[in-house]
Amino acid sequence: MTLLSDQADAVRALVESADPGAVWAVGGPDGPYARSGGADDVLDAGGLTAVLALWPTVGTLVDEGALRLHTPLAAYGDEAAAGTPAGTTAHQLLTHPGGTAALTRLVEHLCGSTLAEAAATRVWRPLGMTRTRLADGTLRAPLADLALFLRHLLHPSVPSAPSAANIANIANGSNDPGDTSGPAPLTRAWTAESLRIRTGELTPARGLLWHPAPHGVWTHHAPADPGPAVWISPRHHRWAVLLPAAPGPLRTTFREVVFTPAGPARSSTSDGVPRV
Repeated sequence: MTLLSDQADAVRALVESADPGAVWAVGGPDGPYARSGGADDVLDAGGLTAVLALWPTVGTLVDEGALRLHTPLAAYGDEAAAGTPAGTTAHQLLTHPGGTAALTRLVEHLCGSTLAEAAATRVWRPLGMTRTRLADGTLRAPLADLALFLRHLLHPSVPSAPSAANIANIANGSNDPGDTSGPAPLTRAWTAESLRIRTGELTPARGLLWHPAPHGVWTHHAPADPGPAVWISPRHHRWAVLLPAAPGPLRTTFREVVFTPAGPARSSTSDGVPRV
């Protein structure tokens, strides 16, 4: 499901009218279909640390058998379970708000390094995200790196560690994945397991650090407004990222314009924001 030209125009018009300083991109398995300028500018993406650093690093540990989601943390040592109620599991931490601090301690214990070092070694460098950094609690990354990450989630079978030419292609909006080599850091199984309801009938429904949204979309976003957000839809083979510069309803409306199935023309309100 590629982004049609009129949809791309609608996204651009929305952002320019509602938040001209926002940075955004929409794409699929082969890279961006449309984006704002400044793909190489390093941005504050702190609100996405859980999904860009913690979640994928957990996935690598699960895939290699070093972590089992339903095993109590105490099985990995007292340090791994420190500060958590008896019987707590990684699955509970991944599906409940407020679990990221304990999950970070668990990951650092199992990896023998800080989360920043583990994510860089296990995820970012293999994907070619060479300018992504987690320092002093703040994640910083260029839009081009965010595109590499989200693209990979829709196409996990694509080998990692893209060449310099491939990174340039993706940053420039090319749909040519280029030459790649090496194993993918995140498997299709981990992504699929994460992007499904893992909380039964409890509300709000949650996946593994991802949250369901309308139209078969999954999202993770900063709790504060304005704050960055990412969306992924395996059903539509589409991803999107938005880093707003000003508070307002842009996150929700951006998602609707990008992922709502084509239908009647959208109208605009007095604030210039299209409504579905």
